[in-house]
Amino acid sequence: MKKIVIVIALLLLTGCSSPTEKIAGHVVSCTSIQSGQNENPIELNCLDGTSGAVINSLKGPLIVNVWGSWCGPCKEEMPILRSFYSKAAGKVQLVGIDVEEANIADGKSFVESNGITWPNLYDADGRSRSYFGMGVPVTWFISADGKVAYKHVGVLKNEIELITLTSKYLGVKL
Repeated sequence: MKKIVIVIALLLLTGCSSPTEKIAGHVVSCTSIQSGQNENPIELNCLDGTSGAVINSLKGPLIVNVWGSWCGPCKEEMPILRSFYSKAAGKVQLVGIDVEEANIADGKSFVESNGITWPNLYDADGRSRSYFGMGVPVTWFISADGKVAYKHVGVLKNEIELITLTSKYLGVKL
């Protein structure tokens, strides 16, 4: 009898809890991404299907987050990036690069279901590997002169870590 009361109490408690808030994202144009010329350009299209950017000549201050829809840790760090992006707008640009997808629709769905509202490039054929290497998630910090200031391999642990790295490597205070 005691077990039944506990089960009923748990069902009532979980039934009364509010559902997890779903934050909708949308595929954003890549027109705001600044890139220059390069003798050996690695150009990626935008996730929206339009022209993208030459990734090996990006200009900052810029944070590039390399992700894949199939990557669990990538999904874990999206709330951190969303919160950071809301504070960093106008001070530092955030760009995603979707890699190793079965198809572009998977990347678009990931953007929409994870509340992503910043530009994302799409690497359809793995050409970014020669610049970024393999593995996700990885987050790059690109200075105003286009130099790689820092490369963070692995999942970002929290927003404070991201803010600290941005301040340290890009000189941008939030």
